[in-house]
Amino acid sequence: MRHLKIGRKLNRSSSHRLALMRNLVSSLFHHERIQTTDPKAKELRRWAERMISLGKQGSLHARRRALAFIHDKAVVHKVFETLAPRFKDRPGGYTRIVKLGWRQGDHAPISLVELLPADGTAKAEAASGGKKGRRRPAQKGKEEAGKKKPAARRSAKKATA
Repeated sequence: MRHLKIGRKLNRSSSHRLALMRNLVSSLFHHERIQTTDPKAKELRRWAERMISLGKQGSLHARRRALAFIHDKAVVHKVFETLAPRFKDRPGGYTRIVKLGWRQGDHAPISLVELLPADGTAKAEAASGGKKGRRRPAQKGKEEAGKKKPAARRSAKKATA
């Protein structure tokens, strides 16, 4: 039984899994959005949010703990100097996972993992009619089809009479 066993194995050895997560976290912080499979994305979210929480602590010990996981000094600097101030008022949930569909080669589910924008830009996007403000346009096919049928029936009735 898997009681209290946290994390996904991803069909890899522990060292390979750790190296994979280090690379994915570094790439996510460097590019701020990456495309990967769903299970990797869900596991990546745990590690990325941990690193941003270390950045929010801002202490030397937290920086050294982040450097122990992320081996790129420029990425750690970005976490502590850019990303941590961006999320200083947010208690968690720094990433967003958007499901994109299926990979063509092996039909694996693909997701986009991205860091959330700063709170001011998210509020500005919602106020200006961003994704949340949009509505699906009405379907014209059903309305037009419903309107055309009675006219067609009337002309058919006239032709038969």
